[in-house]
Amino acid sequence: SVTGWALTRAEVTDASEALVWITGSLNGSTWNRLPLLWWPLLVLLPAAGVLGRRLRALQLGEDAAAGLGVRIEPSKAWLVVVAVCLAAVATAAAGPVAFVAFLAGPIASRIVGPATSLVLPAALTGACLVLAADLLGQFAFDTKFPVGVITGILGAPYLLYLLIRT
Repeated sequence: SVTGWALTRAEVTDASEALVWITGSLNGSTWNRLPLLWWPLLVLLPAAGVLGRRLRALQLGEDAAAGLGVRIEPSKAWLVVVAVCLAAVATAAAGPVAFVAFLAGPIASRIVGPATSLVLPAALTGACLVLAADLLGQFAFDTKFPVGVITGILGAPYLLYLLIRT
Protein backbone atom coordinates (compact mmCIF):
# COMPACT_ATOMS: atom_id res chain seq x y z
CA SER A 1 0.00 0.00 0.00
CA VAL A 2 2.92 2.36 0.67
CA THR A 3 4.30 1.61 -2.79
CA GLY A 4 0.91 2.28 -4.39
CA TRP A 5 0.55 5.53 -2.46
CA ALA A 6 4.06 6.64 -3.49
CA LEU A 7 3.28 5.85 -7.14
CA THR A 8 0.15 8.02 -7.04
CA ARG A 9 2.12 10.93 -5.59
CA ALA A 10 5.13 10.68 -7.93
CA GLU A 11 5.73 12.50 -11.17
CA VAL A 12 4.50 10.61 -14.24
CA THR A 13 8.00 9.86 -15.55
CA ASP A 14 9.23 8.67 -12.15
CA ALA A 15 6.12 6.53 -11.70
CA SER A 16 6.54 4.88 -15.11
CA GLU A 17 10.20 4.06 -14.36
CA ALA A 18 9.20 2.69 -10.95
CA LEU A 19 6.48 0.51 -12.49
CA VAL A 20 9.00 -1.07 -14.87
CA TRP A 21 11.31 -1.81 -11.91
CA ILE A 22 8.42 -3.18 -9.81
CA THR A 23 7.55 -5.58 -12.63
CA GLY A 24 11.18 -6.67 -12.87
CA SER A 25 13.21 -5.62 -15.85
CA LEU A 26 16.72 -5.92 -17.20
CA ASN A 27 16.21 -2.99 -19.60
CA GLY A 28 17.83 -0.44 -17.32
CA SER A 29 20.80 -2.64 -16.42
CA THR A 30 24.22 -1.44 -17.44
CA TRP A 31 27.75 -2.74 -17.00
CA ASN A 32 28.33 0.11 -14.53
CA ARG A 33 26.19 -1.73 -11.96
CA LEU A 34 28.29 -4.89 -12.12
CA PRO A 35 31.04 -3.82 -9.68
CA LEU A 36 28.38 -3.08 -7.07
CA LEU A 37 27.17 -6.68 -7.33
CA TRP A 38 30.58 -8.35 -7.09
CA TRP A 39 31.28 -7.46 -3.47
CA PRO A 40 28.17 -9.00 -1.93
CA LEU A 41 28.46 -12.00 -4.25
CA LEU A 42 32.09 -12.63 -3.24
CA VAL A 43 30.83 -13.20 0.31
CA LEU A 44 27.43 -14.78 -0.36
CA LEU A 45 28.27 -17.34 -3.05
CA PRO A 46 30.97 -19.16 -1.02
CA ALA A 47 28.64 -19.07 1.99
CA ALA A 48 25.87 -20.61 -0.14
CA GLY A 49 28.29 -23.31 -1.30
CA VAL A 50 29.24 -24.22 2.26
CA LEU A 51 25.64 -24.12 3.44
CA GLY A 52 24.54 -26.21 0.45
CA ARG A 53 26.09 -29.26 2.10
CA ARG A 54 24.07 -28.63 5.25
CA LEU A 55 20.96 -28.12 3.17
CA ARG A 56 21.45 -31.51 1.55
CA ALA A 57 21.66 -33.09 5.02
CA LEU A 58 18.56 -31.20 6.15
CA GLN A 59 16.64 -32.58 3.18
CA LEU A 60 16.98 -36.00 4.80
CA GLY A 61 15.07 -34.76 7.84
CA GLU A 62 16.12 -33.06 11.05
CA ASP A 63 16.86 -36.28 12.92
CA ALA A 64 19.06 -37.64 10.14
CA ALA A 65 20.83 -34.29 9.76
CA ALA A 66 21.49 -34.12 13.49
CA GLY A 67 22.83 -37.68 13.32
CA LEU A 68 25.20 -36.54 10.56
CA GLY A 69 26.52 -33.77 12.83
CA VAL A 70 24.61 -30.80 11.41
CA ARG A 71 23.60 -28.20 13.97
CA ILE A 72 19.96 -27.78 12.95
CA GLU A 73 18.85 -24.35 14.18
CA PRO A 74 22.02 -22.38 13.31
CA SER A 75 22.10 -24.03 9.89
CA LYS A 76 18.49 -23.07 9.19
CA ALA A 77 19.10 -19.51 10.34
CA TRP A 78 22.22 -19.09 8.17
CA LEU A 79 20.48 -20.64 5.17
CA VAL A 80 17.65 -18.13 5.49
CA VAL A 81 20.05 -15.19 5.94
CA VAL A 82 22.16 -16.11 2.91
CA ALA A 83 19.09 -16.84 0.75
CA VAL A 84 17.47 -13.51 1.67
CA CYS A 85 20.71 -11.62 0.99
CA LEU A 86 21.14 -13.31 -2.41
CA ALA A 87 17.53 -12.49 -3.28
CA ALA A 88 18.10 -8.89 -2.16
CA VAL A 89 21.14 -8.55 -4.43
CA ALA A 90 19.21 -9.95 -7.38
CA THR A 91 16.22 -7.72 -6.65
CA ALA A 92 18.42 -4.65 -6.36
CA ALA A 93 19.88 -5.43 -9.79
CA ALA A 94 16.73 -6.29 -11.75
CA GLY A 95 13.68 -5.65 -9.60
CA PRO A 96 11.39 -8.33 -8.24
CA VAL A 97 11.27 -10.77 -11.15
CA ALA A 98 8.29 -13.02 -10.40
CA PHE A 99 8.37 -16.82 -10.21
CA VAL A 100 12.08 -17.37 -11.04
CA ALA A 101 12.95 -19.13 -7.78
CA PHE A 102 9.60 -20.90 -7.93
CA LEU A 103 10.38 -22.39 -11.34
CA ALA A 104 14.16 -22.86 -11.18
CA GLY A 105 14.25 -25.50 -8.43
CA PRO A 106 11.78 -27.96 -10.00
CA ILE A 107 13.30 -27.54 -13.47
CA ALA A 108 16.81 -28.11 -12.09
CA SER A 109 15.74 -31.20 -10.14
CA ARG A 110 14.27 -32.70 -13.32
CA ILE A 111 17.49 -32.00 -15.21
CA VAL A 112 20.06 -33.25 -12.67
CA GLY A 113 17.92 -35.63 -10.64
CA PRO A 114 17.53 -35.88 -6.88
CA ALA A 115 20.95 -37.38 -6.19
CA THR A 116 22.90 -34.12 -6.18
CA SER A 117 22.73 -30.80 -4.41
CA LEU A 118 20.42 -28.40 -6.22
CA VAL A 119 21.94 -25.09 -5.13
CA LEU A 120 24.21 -24.55 -8.14
CA PRO A 121 21.94 -26.19 -10.76
CA ALA A 122 18.95 -24.16 -9.54
CA ALA A 123 20.99 -20.95 -9.66
CA LEU A 124 22.14 -21.67 -13.20
CA THR A 125 18.63 -22.69 -14.24
CA GLY A 126 17.26 -19.45 -12.78
CA ALA A 127 19.85 -17.42 -14.68
CA CYS A 128 18.98 -19.22 -17.93
CA LEU A 129 15.28 -18.73 -17.24
CA VAL A 130 15.71 -14.98 -16.74
CA LEU A 131 17.87 -14.71 -19.85
CA ALA A 132 15.37 -16.68 -21.96
CA ALA A 133 12.45 -14.64 -20.60
CA ASP A 134 14.29 -11.40 -21.36
CA LEU A 135 15.04 -12.53 -24.91
CA LEU A 136 11.39 -13.53 -25.41
CA GLY A 137 10.17 -10.26 -23.96
CA GLN A 138 12.45 -8.19 -26.16
CA PHE A 139 12.24 -10.00 -29.50
CA ALA A 140 9.31 -12.43 -29.69
CA PHE A 141 6.47 -9.89 -29.67
CA ASP A 142 5.67 -6.59 -31.32
CA THR A 143 5.70 -4.89 -27.92
CA LYS A 144 8.73 -5.16 -25.64
CA PHE A 145 7.79 -6.73 -22.32
CA PRO A 146 9.79 -6.60 -19.08
CA VAL A 147 11.28 -9.91 -18.00
CA GLY A 148 8.93 -10.08 -15.00
CA VAL A 149 5.90 -10.22 -17.27
CA ILE A 150 7.27 -13.22 -19.18
CA THR A 151 8.30 -15.12 -16.03
CA GLY A 152 4.85 -14.38 -14.61
CA ILE A 153 3.25 -15.83 -17.72
CA LEU A 154 5.36 -18.97 -17.29
CA GLY A 155 5.05 -19.23 -13.52
CA ALA A 156 1.33 -18.62 -13.02
CA PRO A 157 0.21 -21.80 -14.86
CA TYR A 158 2.78 -23.81 -12.90
CA LEU A 159 1.41 -22.40 -9.65
CA LEU A 160 -2.13 -23.31 -10.72
CA TYR A 161 -0.95 -26.81 -11.62
CA LEU A 162 0.59 -27.25 -8.18
CA LEU A 163 -2.54 -25.97 -6.47
CA ILE A 164 -4.76 -28.35 -8.43
CA ARG A 165 -2.40 -31.29 -7.85
CA THR A 166 -2.38 -30.82 -4.09
